[in-house]
Amino acid sequence: MDMLSASEQRTLEQRMQKRQVKEFMGAFGGLVEHCFTSCVDDFTSKALSTRENGCINRCVLKWMATQQRVSDRFQEHNAQITQQMQNK
Repeated sequence: MDMLSASEQRTLEQRMQKRQVKEFMGAFGGLVEHCFTSCVDDFTSKALSTRENGCINRCVLKWMATQQRVSDRFQEHNAQITQQMQNK
């Protein structure tokens, strides 16, 4: 990024931020859809039942733990690839 002007760096940072927000919203939307579809099945009341609420809590926690694990493994994989490239 040293080769970019200050204006180009700002533009790049703005684009990266927009992309991160878009990716986050996509992941969040996927989480909401998955947990809603999996847990909510009684539409006779506006409020969630105790069972539905518990299901959603477990679903969100499990989803977040899964995303963290995937992220950790991805970082490990990238570190291995970087190490292999440096050893060549």
